[in-house]
Amino acid sequence: MARPPRAAFVTLLASSLCLGLAGGASDVPASVQAAPPVLAPAKPEGAAPTTAGVQKALAGVLADPSLGKHHGVYVYDVSRDEQVYSSGTATPYTPASTLKLLTTVSALSTLGPEHRFTTQVVSAGKNSIVLVGGGDPLLAVKPGPAYPTRATLQALAASTAKALKAQGVTSVTLGYDASLFTGPAGNANWESNYLPEGIAARTSALWVDEGRLSAGMAKRADSPALAAATSFSKLLVANGIKVAGAAKPKVAPEGAEALAKVLSPTVGQIVEYVNLHSDNDGAEVLLRQVGLATKNGGSYAGGVTGVEQTLTKLGLQVGKAQIFDGSGLTRSNKVPLDLLAGAVRVAASKDHPELRHLLTGLPIAGFSGSLEERFSAGNAGAGTGLVRAKTGTLTGVHALAGIVRTRSGTVLAFAVASDSVPVPKTLDARAALDRVAATLANCGC
Repeated sequence: MARPPRAAFVTLLASSLCLGLAGGASDVPASVQAAPPVLAPAKPEGAAPTTAGVQKALAGVLADPSLGKHHGVYVYDVSRDEQVYSSGTATPYTPASTLKLLTTVSALSTLGPEHRFTTQVVSAGKNSIVLVGGGDPLLAVKPGPAYPTRATLQALAASTAKALKAQGVTSVTLGYDASLFTGPAGNANWESNYLPEGIAARTSALWVDEGRLSAGMAKRADSPALAAATSFSKLLVANGIKVAGAAKPKVAPEGAEALAKVLSPTVGQIVEYVNLHSDNDGAEVLLRQVGLATKNGGSYAGGVTGVEQTLTKLGLQVGKAQIFDGSGLTRSNKVPLDLLAGAVRVAASKDHPELRHLLTGLPIAGFSGSLEERFSAGNAGAGTGLVRAKTGTLTGVHALAGIVRTRSGTVLAFAVASDSVPVPKTLDARAALDRVAATLANCGC
């Protein structure tokens, strides 16, 4: 099935999904972004989907041998607030990147969608300053074209230099403070090659460009905070401030005067970015921020505890889940499908407008993010433009969790996964998951 033209896509998205996209992905037209945030009709439209109907519709695709022995699906009627169908859900699954749904919905709930993280420079004695990290996952060295607009060290250095010169200071020593986050910077449950090969960064409350040493390169800094401070030092020099010696780690004095600061994008915008692009590093920073916001501390352990507490407060059952990171990189994570779909369900609920960015940042089938090149073959093409879902992929693991609106007008939250895919069947299994979502989107069942 050929993809509809972009103009048709606007109509499909606005009318069929009924999702308000204000503040959504950057490639979504402005006319759609301004659509009212209606998630489901006040009164359910059309015939209610039935367990028998959904079971019959999905029977063929769920029998696809490429899905392996351990696969399942969970479907929830958001319009009527009731479970519709589940199969293969007795045991949890390795969620891969669909775990980001739990991390990001928790960040929205605990911090609020309008919250911003502050990176600042403070005075630390005569001619001494400290660059203080506030846990901004998208802090950059200089401006770039990507959405959302990032805070930059370039802007911070210019403001700092101006403030110093106003005080008659033209030479300083520079310290840097990344003490907001605690505990190991890397996850003990990750594969041993993730950090040295740059697959993941060492999580820090102070970094730029997610710890990358240069644009387009996989290599990450061994100390992201030091790399950020070194870049900042060079920018100060470029702005007419001499920096004596190398930057050194230093905890900012309590109550120190702030000379300059820059603010991150909003948490809502960061959540959209993380889910649209499946940003592992951004998700790990948000995990630490959830730990801090729930007063469990800025470590991995604190973040996981904070996520579990937040999900529980949202009415979701976490007892069967085992969570070890924020991104889903570790295979040790085990999550029930109803919990993954539950994160989407509460974000779509009229009771939680603060969680809407979870939905507006989800990739759109055939058009954006990690689904841009998906839903293009066979029966899966019927879901193009109609499915919003987070992908999850590790070797032998494939998952999809998100939201659709059926032909009868019902809004469904769903999660489908397999963590037993034979490697030679990788593309076949991925296509099967796409067909599951497309079947739901086009189901009058």
